[in-house]
Amino acid sequence: MKRDKWLQYRILRDGSSLAGRLPETQLFTKDALTKMLLQYRSVVLKPRDGRYGRDIVFIKRNGPNAYRIHNEKNAVTMRDTNKLLKWLRKTNSDRGYIVQRRLQLAQIGRKPFDIRIMVQRKKGSSSTWNVTGSYAKVAAQGYLVTNVASRTIPVLEALKLAEIGDRSLLVKAERIALLAAKQLGERYPKLRQVGFDIGIDRKRRIWIIEGNYQPDLRPFRLLKDPSMHRRILWYKEH
Repeated sequence: MKRDKWLQYRILRDGSSLAGRLPETQLFTKDALTKMLLQYRSVVLKPRDGRYGRDIVFIKRNGPNAYRIHNEKNAVTMRDTNKLLKWLRKTNSDRGYIVQRRLQLAQIGRKPFDIRIMVQRKKGSSSTWNVTGSYAKVAAQGYLVTNVASRTIPVLEALKLAEIGDRSLLVKAERIALLAAKQLGERYPKLRQVGFDIGIDRKRRIWIIEGNYQPDLRPFRLLKDPSMHRRILWYKEH
């Protein structure tokens, strides 16, 4: 299974009821970037094959020809679209990129957070998918990506702190993650685990940011309750 954000987006979008849960995404070209910045004012550039949130670039239109660019902790302002494109080419070499509408994620103490939902199935492609764990990732101070997390906390605690919902919102997010896993599983019969990054925006709408086929399991070990970690490991074996 190739790690390709563009391919994954198309599998999920073309499948079904999930299209409305995906932030609009295009393959990165000058035209796509210009068009999406006009439409949304704020977009994210991600390497198609990227992982761990490296090389993610946030671009915000600050006026007819001014752009604010965030890359990790660095921020620069550019006055001209061509300069912006030149800078992007220089910093991002020849890796393929996608450009995606930026979500206004719910926040805890002015730091955005998203949710990791772990979905697994036992061996044998007829097995049903199950949610085996979840946690919330809160971005570190000054960062826009939650991959540089200041802390991982239980999802219900995060929803409460952000004052955006309760268990019913988590149940809804889990249902969406299960639908997405099923969709990807039809395309990849050997796929047995996906760690979904799920965003909840300030209007309480649930979005699928992306699915990771080799998710990092360490954060589950950091949670006070060890049962999720044990369940995830059990599914990996069976």
